[in-house]
Amino acid sequence: MVKNQSEIEKMRVAGKLAAEVLIMLGDFVKPGITTDDINSICHNFIVNELECIPAPLNYKGFPKSVCTSVNHQVCHGIPGSRKLKKGDIVNVDITVIKDGYHGDTSKMFYIGKPSVQAKRLTEITYEALKIGIKTVKPGNTLGDIGFNIQKYVEENNFSVVREFCGHGIGKEFHEEPQVLHYGNQGEGEVLREGMTFTIEPMVNFGKKEVKILPDQWTVVTKDHSLSAQWEHTILVTKNGYEVLTIRPDENI
Repeated sequence: MVKNQSEIEKMRVAGKLAAEVLIMLGDFVKPGITTDDINSICHNFIVNELECIPAPLNYKGFPKSVCTSVNHQVCHGIPGSRKLKKGDIVNVDITVIKDGYHGDTSKMFYIGKPSVQAKRLTEITYEALKIGIKTVKPGNTLGDIGFNIQKYVEENNFSVVREFCGHGIGKEFHEEPQVLHYGNQGEGEVLREGMTFTIEPMVNFGKKEVKILPDQWTVVTKDHSLSAQWEHTILVTKNGYEVLTIRPDENI
């Protein structure tokens, strides 16, 4: 749960490397690319360039090295032969293992020019992530994070997915605690310096209900409305937070 200095240093390295995958990928995500192409590009970069292990590959039977969730897919989309076309939005979720520690992050990509709805949903979801992150400091609770995310999302007339959440991370891909993206102020575990976990709100354009496809992995919105997600790995510091997976173009 709470990491020591040497573990935090390894988490910093893993987080930075995970961010590098998303930075690299930006040049490739264009109309005509398949989600399997995205998987192959990421796998080769993670293994050959970064000398890391792609954590999703064979995790509980997941068959690929990254998750690609397109349009109404909420999370855990399995890369395949689907070609991305103009107007699509796609979340690419990256987790790498370096020296036994995990770095986990995801980003939304526009394929060509997005619709007004898709752009607004994506931007509101990113803002919700930032609001959640800025809630992190010792003494606040996990419920504070969830409350602030939920309040912002619902004020903008979108909905927060309940069934999937952020999680503790370190030597294990998924550790305690669970980090819900909804909740009540003051409830849940109190944040302490040295804790590391992900915040990764999934926000639907329509209703919050989701279902899992027959592949047993891909989560979609029940009403077929668009969904967006962003994710970062966070360290609780003495006075606040450090975003371990931050990219140079971000200001959080």
